[in-house]
Amino acid sequence: MDIGFIGLGVMGTPMALNLARAGTPLVVWSRSPGGYDALRAAGARVADSAGQVYAQCRTVILMLANDAAIDTVLARGTDDFAARVRDHVIVNMGTTSADFSRQLGADIEAAGGRYVEAPVSGSRKPAEAGQLVVMLAGHDDDVAAVRELVRPLCRDSFVCGAVPSALVMKLSVNLFLITMVTGLTESVHFAERHGIDLALFAEVLNAGPMASDVSRVKLGKLVTQDFSVQAAITDVLKNSRLVAEAARGAGIASPLLDASHALYGETEAQGLGASDMVAVIRAIERRTDAG
Repeated sequence: MDIGFIGLGVMGTPMALNLARAGTPLVVWSRSPGGYDALRAAGARVADSAGQVYAQCRTVILMLANDAAIDTVLARGTDDFAARVRDHVIVNMGTTSADFSRQLGADIEAAGGRYVEAPVSGSRKPAEAGQLVVMLAGHDDDVAAVRELVRPLCRDSFVCGAVPSALVMKLSVNLFLITMVTGLTESVHFAERHGIDLALFAEVLNAGPMASDVSRVKLGKLVTQDFSVQAAITDVLKNSRLVAEAARGAGIASPLLDASHALYGETEAQGLGASDMVAVIRAIERRTDAG
């Protein structure tokens, strides 16, 4: 049976391509026009509207930027919502708050549908390589089916329990990622302002025990001042806000995340929202130069 895929952004396009190339009968649609040529070449069919995806597919994957986009493509709050989700499995692979996901799942089930959380850890390069990590939550049968479906997208997948446990797991992972990359960026700024050769700095760091796949990629981008997007500043700012809100809601301190959140906000305010997250170095530089 055809699988629907809605949301063809920085992450969604390579994810959909990997599904199509693996032989998944895919029907795709995006709110942004264009960008379908590679998907057509890989065998995917392009729908004329979101409604057409639901009409043709019983399982629909959503890889969308935020709550509002999800509500829009599901027609949530309108009479069309029940028609779009009844007898469907809706798979949310984007990152939202746990509360939003919990209520969305309840609304879908009340309308006769089924819901699976499947947020991913990884940015554009792992998405292109089919090396994402997928976290899954929902009813056991649905999770098992979706886990098999998303196999072409990931190096590994993990069943986290009931909704919204997958999104809580994703936010926990994001907290580490955001603070780690921000710390790496600050260390590059520190080295550079002390006159250290950054290529040599990269060799030293990459040879040591703290090196990782993420640090090697991000360090290379910092050394060459390559801000082409893998994980955009605007998306990282959104994710850090979700983590901060979840921490506040649970009465948990998050001092490192809070400092990072402020820096990403300052970077976006500099007009760098579409740049890669390593562009946060511009906010750190501005604070230095301001004295």
